[in-house]
Amino acid sequence: MNVDAVVIGAGVIGTSIALELARSGHRVAVVDKAGGIGHGSTGASSAVVRFNFSTWAGVATAWEARHCWEAWAEHLDAPQADGLARYRRTGLALLDVDLAPRSAFIPLFDRAGVRYEEWDAATLATRLPGIDTGRYWPPSRITEERFWHDPSGTLGALFTPDAGFVSDPQLAAQNLADAARRHGVALVLGQRVVAVPKSGDRVDGVELADGRRIGAPVVVNAAGPWSGGLNDLAGAGADFTIGVRPMRQEVHHVPAQRGYNPPGGFGMAVADLDLGTYLRAEINDGLLVGGTEPACDPFQWLADPDDAHPYPTAEVFEAQVTRAARRFPTLGVPNRPRGVVGVYDVADDWTPIYDRTDVPGFYVAIGTSGNQFKNAPVVGKFLAAIVDRVENGGDHDADPVRFVAEHTGAEIDLSAFSRRRPVNEDSSGTVMG
Repeated sequence: MNVDAVVIGAGVIGTSIALELARSGHRVAVVDKAGGIGHGSTGASSAVVRFNFSTWAGVATAWEARHCWEAWAEHLDAPQADGLARYRRTGLALLDVDLAPRSAFIPLFDRAGVRYEEWDAATLATRLPGIDTGRYWPPSRITEERFWHDPSGTLGALFTPDAGFVSDPQLAAQNLADAARRHGVALVLGQRVVAVPKSGDRVDGVELADGRRIGAPVVVNAAGPWSGGLNDLAGAGADFTIGVRPMRQEVHHVPAQRGYNPPGGFGMAVADLDLGTYLRAEINDGLLVGGTEPACDPFQWLADPDDAHPYPTAEVFEAQVTRAARRFPTLGVPNRPRGVVGVYDVADDWTPIYDRTDVPGFYVAIGTSGNQFKNAPVVGKFLAAIVDRVENGGDHDADPVRFVAEHTGAEIDLSAFSRRRPVNEDSSGTVMG
């Protein structure tokens, strides 16, 4: 098989890139070692759509992506809305914390046009009945005496009413794959890439474990936590200033606390860096609880993402759900852990890399760090724009693409996602970016 571009990775990022490359006129093949669409990190995503990022590019990208999710059928040019993932607009309250103060976001929100409300502790208590508005910073382990100390004060929140979540992250990736197929994209599933051959110094496609070769002058690495190994196969990465590595993560499911979900609806999402947790509504009056990588917790770095223990553990479950129960005292902590395990592809500053590399024809959409699911519809457009610029002789390093968002009109300098950028010193150092 010979095509114009091979995308490695059939998650939500890879399928979006394939769709947009095909829309740009390229013949595209997607390869994934899994047997289905979105079976890697995508399927374990919390799929929260929020706009709190530490950079203009992060905020502008998320705000543009929200418009894509809200008009998902139109974004896909889907023949009908049945069988599509749905965007659930719930709003999100980012509780006050010095690590990510509201003053860091408000100027960016104003510039992008993101709607927000500033809440004091009394308003927070009114809008989220049953919440404990105490300030407990910094987060501590639940086995430490300090975790159970009285609060040092109260906190409010920065509320964004247009935030929410995507109902089924794996289905969203499938929707993108189906749209890509309608544009002629070939899907090659259940096949691991074992080599990235070159013609001269340029990539010349991929070799698969079954011996097949797909020829292409462009290869895009969108392999999530396996991206570092693929860079090594291609001989790329010598000029990267930002590293990536895989991290195991757990997200847990529990029954929601009384009154959290309105009848027939979903309660607002809460980002609580003060205690080190976040939560959002789930179907059947459930609650999804995850962590925000507080410094007190050991990070579960992996040498090989395939080594990730596939089941939630009692230790992590108790830590994350007990933190959520500290914030919402009526939330029960079940005896048996229930949830999903995923692996993040974490960049040094929790900001992704969307770029060319020092190997001609080899591009990357990596370091997505558990926070880029929300941006997938726009990331596909980013990579298509970068590939088209570079393959037509442009120098994205010296003269980076300035992407103009279709829905919001925002201009986004894609050097913000460069492999050679300085480390983002304003990053929270967590999944919040």
